[in-house]
This record gives sequence, structure tokens and C-alpha cells, in this order.
Amino acid sequence: MATPAPTHEKLWTPANIVTLLRICGVPLFVIAIISPWPAWIPEWSDAEIWKSWIAAGIFILLAATDGLDGYLARSRGEVTNLGKFMDPLADKILVAAALLALIELGVLPSWVALVILCREFIVSGIRMVAASQGVVIAASWYGKAKTVTQIIAIVLFIIKDSTPVTTFSEVFSNHLYLVSWAVMFVALVLTIVSMLDYFVKAREILGFTKVARKARGEGERGGSESCVQNASDPGDPTEEELASIEPDALRALASEVLEAAKRAGVTLGTAESCTGGLIAATLTAIPGSSESVAGGIVSYSNDVKRAELDVKKETLGLAGAVSSQTAEQMAFGARKRLGVDIAVSVTGIAGPGGAVEGKPVGTVWIGLADPAITVSKLCRFPGNREQVRLLAVKTALELVLDAIAGREEPRPL
Repeated sequence: MATPAPTHEKLWTPANIVTLLRICGVPLFVIAIISPWPAWIPEWSDAEIWKSWIAAGIFILLAATDGLDGYLARSRGEVTNLGKFMDPLADKILVAAALLALIELGVLPSWVALVILCREFIVSGIRMVAASQGVVIAASWYGKAKTVTQIIAIVLFIIKDSTPVTTFSEVFSNHLYLVSWAVMFVALVLTIVSMLDYFVKAREILGFTKVARKARGEGERGGSESCVQNASDPGDPTEEELASIEPDALRALASEVLEAAKRAGVTLGTAESCTGGLIAATLTAIPGSSESVAGGIVSYSNDVKRAELDVKKETLGLAGAVSSQTAEQMAFGARKRLGVDIAVSVTGIAGPGGAVEGKPVGTVWIGLADPAITVSKLCRFPGNREQVRLLAVKTALELVLDAIAGREEPRPL
């Protein structure tokens, strides 16, 4: 029986062709604005006068294609990975070319371009880090306003007199000069504000909040105070640990989580493997929990992890079901499937059997996903099967509580 040919994503859609044309049009714009082409056409006596206007027209046409390719991709259902890569690249090439051309002509000081281009590199870096963790940072109105004002400012600088204004009397007598700089000033302010907005949105990814610092720090150390670090001999739970998993203690912790969630206006969801729904049960045992708890997914088998939580087959095959990758993909998938603000996941080996090399009984990975970040935490819990499961419930609820507290922290400016 013949093997079906693999299907590939269609690359050269109308939207991607428009984006490619925008990139190819950049050299034409540079030639129009910098080269002495009016001297090549002596028959056209007004060519020098029209030079700036023609360059501005080409720039406006190229900038307008940014909206056209987006419309074509969405309306035709042809959003591709190539388009996601080329579209922002084309925008940056066009803006950078215009700024460098204006600097070459002596119309724009270099520090303006430095501010704008540095912002683009920084934001691109933040988005790459976010994407590596499965987080998409949506553009805010600051970014959109920044783009529009930058384009308007560049057009104004192109069409205004190319001779630099050097005296105060010339500044105040040249209205177009004043308008150009006013718009450019607004564009620079929005450039900086939109960059800071990305830092705020990515504050957890960059480790600026409590939940990110705690999860990452504990993951590097092998766990928190409730996660025993001696993997070879976790021993028995301490009296303090036993007290923390008593029914009344867990009920109090769940009530605290729900009160914080209600206060912050966030919804919660769970994805559980070794705990078999205990986290969701602990939360929903509290009256009024339906205001904050949307639901939970018990994914005891790998098939359910793949089908319901979108855990990758490669992840389960290479890293295993008990791993940071699986815990994070479970949390991310639960948040997406349940439509909640914060999702917590648990996958581990509760015992008495199931231990493998490097993963003794009591090994539990706890994942958490919220709109800004997806993190995981390794724990080595002591005790029997029931104690391991209850300690995992307690630690997962604490991580959720920290995540909610992180959302309530004052946002850095």
C-alpha cells in the first residue's frame, strides 16, 4: 500500500506575496529618496521638487500593504508561519530603511533612529522568549498607535525641506518642521511606552513577580520546603508536613485560594494525573467555588494527555509523562481547553510502584499556566501513596495562590 505524500503548508499565498513585494519595494524607496535621479532626467525640470513627494508616495504605498496582507491572510484563512515571520520583518526593514535614509540626508538626527530600532530589538527578544514558553503577547493599542505615528512622522520628514534647520528663527518660521517634530516626539513617546508595556506583560516570564521567582528558584533547587531534596531517600513526612495535609488544613488553604481568586477576578482550572482529581475536589468542596473554578481534567493515561491537553507525543516519548515539559504542556493545554485564567497541573509517581531511574517514588512535577507565563516545579515528596498525593495537592494550591498574588502585585512602569 502506497504511503500518502506528506502535506505541507502552502507558502506563497496572496498575503505572503504582498509581504514579499513590500520587502522588494524597499530598495526602490531608498533609490527614490537618496539617489540623484532628477539629474538623470534633464527633460523634467521639476523633478527635484517632486523627488521627496515621490519617495513619500512609495513609502506610503509600501506601508499600506501591511494592512492589506493581514486582511488577505485572515479573510482567506491563510495565516501561515512564513507570513508570521515575514510580516514583522518587512515592517522593520521598511522603517529602518526610511530612518537611515533620513539620517543620510541630514534631515533626522541618529539618536531618533537609535531609540526606535533599540525598541524593536528589545520587543522582538521579549516576544521570542515568550513564544519559547508557548505564550503569545498580544500587541496593545500603544504599539498600534506607535506604528501609525511613526509612519506619519517619517512621511512628514520626507516631504519637508531636506535642508537642516539650524537657527531658532528658521524653526519657528517653518511650520512643517514644527509639525514633523511634534509628531515624531509623540511617536518616540509611544515607542518607549509600548516597550514598557511589553515588559509589564512579560513581567512573569522575565522573573519580575513572586510566582515566577519562586517557581524558577525552587525548580533549580529541586523544590520548596515541602519538597524533599534527597531523591534517593525521601523518608517520612515531618509532623509539620502531616499537619499541612490534614483535611481542615487543606480546606483552609483551598478557601484562601478561592477568596484570592474571587478578589482578583480570575478563573481556575486543573489538569491532574497522579492526584486523580484531588485538587479540583479540594477546591470544589468549598461552598461558592463555582464562582472561580471552571473545571478540571483528569489525564491519568498518556492518551488522554494527548487528546485532551495537547501534550505532544514527542514529549511523552522523549521526556516522559513525569517531566517538566509534560507538566507545562498539561497546564497550558488545560488553560486553553477550559478557558481559564490560571491552570495548574500535576504529574508524578505516587507509588508504591512505578519508580524508574532518576524518578523515584514521590517524584512530582507541578505546572502552572497563566496569561503571561508557563512554569513548572519539581518536588520529591516523602511518605506513602496517599501522603504523596495530598502533599502534591497542597503544593499545587500554594503555587496557584502565589500566581494570584503575583497578578495582584503593583505593575512596574
